[in-house]
Amino acid sequence: MRHKKLLVFLLAGVIASSGVFTNEAAAYTIESDDTLYSISQQFETSVAALKEINNYPNDVIYVGHTMDVTIEDPLYTIEQGDTLYRIALEHDVTVDQLQEWNGLNSNMIYAGDTLAVSGPLEEEVAASEVKSASGESSWTPPEIETPTYSGEAPSEGKTMTVEATAYTAYCEGCSGTTANGTNLRANPHLKVIAVDPRIIPLGTKVWVEGYGEAIAADTGGAIKGNKIDVFIPNLNSAYEWGRRTVTIKVLD
Repeated sequence: MRHKKLLVFLLAGVIASSGVFTNEAAAYTIESDDTLYSISQQFETSVAALKEINNYPNDVIYVGHTMDVTIEDPLYTIEQGDTLYRIALEHDVTVDQLQEWNGLNSNMIYAGDTLAVSGPLEEEVAASEVKSASGESSWTPPEIETPTYSGEAPSEGKTMTVEATAYTAYCEGCSGTTANGTNLRANPHLKVIAVDPRIIPLGTKVWVEGYGEAIAADTGGAIKGNKIDVFIPNLNSAYEWGRRTVTIKVLD
């Protein structure tokens, strides 16, 4: 953590008889090692929001200038095990949008940092490709046939209703290795789900409506409480799964 930056408070309005200021706005004095990204992290906002409120046409900032940092954006704190792909699915946005809103040039993210998960952009990108900062496709996931997901619900087991998203081992920046060490790239036809281990212990067999019987073998920062992530090897099929409410049965 760098040393605390100088905050200049711009106090607009008049002093009331009680001595209280009104319409308080905070401005930040830019220092030599600053970037828009580092400033956005310090003030828990996004690069896109800083550019919008300060009318910046690009990412260029100047030492000694002040900028308005009085922004309230919904932010997500990155947790161990998170990927941009999972965070995008959780918040119904795209990886490209997360990169744009947060000034990211790659899919590398770090636990403890914050991300803006909404922004002013509305354009959609193709779900089948991940783009570089230049806007050109830099990586295409391999085409893997999606297994058939079916099966009748077992008669036994603890029944729960959960919110289910999907993930893949073949997004750029994804390791393909689960929390319990399963290599999903080497075993793309395994049925695996990510769970909150406080709710469903790792190693548990779970039947998932529309997916079948799976093993709880993974975790994720966004998977808290009654939420699961189902592993689907094909990226397009994972996007098609989307977000849905399903019934599960915990079998052991």
